Order: sequence, then C-alpha cells, then structure tokens
Amino acid sequence: MYEKLIKEHQLDLNKYRTAWAFMVGNPWENSSDARIQINPTMFEEADQLAKLVLDGTKTATASALSGYDEGEHIPEVDGKFDILLDGHGKPICAITTTKVYLVKFDQVSSEHAFKEGEGDRSLFYWREVHENFFKEFGLFAHDMDIVCEEFEVIAKF
Repeated sequence: MYEKLIKEHQLDLNKYRTAWAFMVGNPWENSSDARIQINPTMFEEADQLAKLVLDGTKTATASALSGYDEGEHIPEVDGKFDILLDGHGKPICAITTTKVYLVKFDQVSSEHAFKEGEGDRSLFYWREVHENFFKEFGLFAHDMDIVCEEFEVIAKF
C-alpha cells in the first residue's frame, strides 16, 4: 500500500515494518481489527500528536505492555521503520525506533514525559493523561508495565 511512497523517499522497502497513527493504530488498513473501540476524538488527538512529531517536539511514546496481543511484538531497535499516519490515515513521516525499555507506570521518568512532548511536558501531565487513557481500555494499574519507546524521524512526506 505504501510501496510507491517508500521508494519516492529512497527508503528501503525491506526495512518497512508497519503504518499506524497514535491512539488509533491503523483502522484504515485493518477495518476488521476490532481490538479497540475508537472514540472520534482519538482521530483529532492522533492529528495533534503527529504534528508534535513533525515539529520535533515529540520524540517518544508509551504503551501498556498488557495491551499487546499474544504473539504481538513490542517495539524494538532493529533498524526498521514505521510510517506514521495522521488522524485521517494520511502518511506524514517515517520513524525509526532508537530506544525501548520497560518500566512500571509509577516509575516513568520526567525525562520520558518531556520527550513525549504533550501538554506542558511535565510528569504530572503525562501521568494524568496516560492514566485516563489506559483506564478507558481497562488496562490501568499503578504497577503496570509501560513500554517506553524513543524514535526519530527519518523522512517527512
């Protein structure tokens, strides 16, 4: 689906992993994927987060380890890249993972919160927003495992 775009930007097709948007994954490609109920505001939030990536403010993200399906791999530093989509499913850039680590929710650092680039970039803001998000999906616990991922933009579309 993204082969032409990948070639146009001189990226290695063999290193392409997947395409996704913050908050919503990729419902445009996998319309039968009913793992989550997507709230319409999530598409707006996906747009906002994508803009933060494009302007260099957002260089990290976090997910709940318990939210991964059995057999689904957590991000890894492997030299591959993902295509980041906006809230309308439009490709905006390619990113590659530069660091991944697991930490308990209550142990996420202020440095990581700052790198996520959201709100006032404080740890207080990060915890409040992420706690509410994980609660929406029945995943939240103070001692839950969080997959912290750092990335860099390797191409803008």
